[in-house]
Amino acid sequence: MPPHRDGQLSAGSSLVTRTCRISDVSFRAFLAGRPAPRIYWTTPDGLEIAASGAVARVTAEGSDRFETIRDQASDCFASVDTEGGTEATRPRLFGGFSFHAEHEPTPPWNGFPGAEFVLPEIQLTRTETETWLTVSARNRTPDEVEATLAELRAELDELPGMRPREESPGVKSTRHTTAREEWGEQVRQATEQIRAGELQKVVLATALEVELENPVAVPDTLERLRTSYPECYRFLFEPTTAGGFFGAPPERLVSLRGQTVETEALAGSIARGETPEEDDELAELLAESEKVREEHELVAETIHDGLEPLASSVIVANRQVKRLSNIQHLQTPISATLDGDEHVLSVVEALHPTPAVGGLPPEMAKRTIRETETFDRGWYASPVGWFDANGDGEFAVGIRSGVAAESRVTLFGGNGIVADSDPDDEWDEVQLKFLPILDELE
Repeated sequence: MPPHRDGQLSAGSSLVTRTCRISDVSFRAFLAGRPAPRIYWTTPDGLEIAASGAVARVTAEGSDRFETIRDQASDCFASVDTEGGTEATRPRLFGGFSFHAEHEPTPPWNGFPGAEFVLPEIQLTRTETETWLTVSARNRTPDEVEATLAELRAELDELPGMRPREESPGVKSTRHTTAREEWGEQVRQATEQIRAGELQKVVLATALEVELENPVAVPDTLERLRTSYPECYRFLFEPTTAGGFFGAPPERLVSLRGQTVETEALAGSIARGETPEEDDELAELLAESEKVREEHELVAETIHDGLEPLASSVIVANRQVKRLSNIQHLQTPISATLDGDEHVLSVVEALHPTPAVGGLPPEMAKRTIRETETFDRGWYASPVGWFDANGDGEFAVGIRSGVAAESRVTLFGGNGIVADSDPDDEWDEVQLKFLPILDELE
């Protein structure tokens, strides 16, 4: 097994988990009082998890990071004693991957390796009908874990069921890491490569450094995003006190349950209208744009082709418009039935990066991104999510996201560039990608 951080579950260690039902409690109040690592994960269909501590921590670097994480995870789950709870409370590893295999942790990505997953020590799980507390430990007896569970349950009884939302931290200043003129030149160079036949499409991104009036409480920011973007995922992965990666991505990368895969192509965007009539007109413009349709179809075809070697069937549904609070996207739902038992990380590896965040051909697009962008993507636009002992799991694409540390947040946004992309239009469109989080910080 490769070298690991303190807290990683060693081969042969036993994992004991105990779960009990509790009265509903403020997940934000729980997270506010817990040390790093801290985790928050919620899906549009209602599952909500807040967690803290690390019973197991697995990390990896380089191009084989997906396989390495999968292998280390098998050791974590080799011996598990679980009692109480439901399928929703089962042990899971939460984390994510870097966009590039060559990633090296530098600001603002201090503490974020090429891949890292954490099995939490304490986990709260909320479903549509119940709230649960789970405690996990290694090399402890079931009686000891049950005693800890009882102690924590008593502590949680003192927490409020609701926690008033704090005021937004306020924005002192913002700075684009890439100036508008430099961005325009990057887009022009990319379109020249596309017209020369070197690329079909490439997604170029930029970062916005935000200086805040006050330190940011990320769980409160995510709670405000619940109201603004209820149809999105929301996540926080804070491996150390150096900072946390968080966001409200609209795009599912993959969900695997048994042999059933659910994913989607989400590419092409336009603003929302001021009136229902203007909204419909903009949606029609989006759906009828030849540029947007070309970009979107490339994404859908590539996802289909990535799934095909693993699946006995792949179904591509009809294209539709997905409306969020400030933006509209073209969306094509895609499902597949796998040929055999596959780990969700095998599917994640087959799909990452989709052309919606990378480009085509994939390797040339990634090379162009590395050579062109003037900032480190880190975990931006990468798979973030969870998986369990059976290899089932769910991952979102880490877009509409940022890294927070005290009074500084770095936000990220990108746009797909094709042959007829206009630099000014692309700049205006990419600014929309910052707004979901920026609005909540202000």
